[in-house]
Amino acid sequence: MLKYVISIRTRNGQKVDGLLISSHDIAGAEVKVKQMYRNCEILSCEFKQQENKHLETATIEDILTLISK
Repeated sequence: MLKYVISIRTRNGQKVDGLLISSHDIAGAEVKVKQMYRNCEILSCEFKQQENKHLETATIEDILTLISK
């Protein structure tokens, strides 16, 4: 699933930034937000890049540092 960062304005006028919603597409993310915050106004919706930590490579120095701790 993809992650989206959404900013909304609630029905009371408060601004909520940084809602992180998982969905297959942007429309699904907006539906989920509308279910949680009824009568809200969606101000922005941005795709969040996922960090893939498994692809990071370790050097010999990194491994030796971990072992010596």
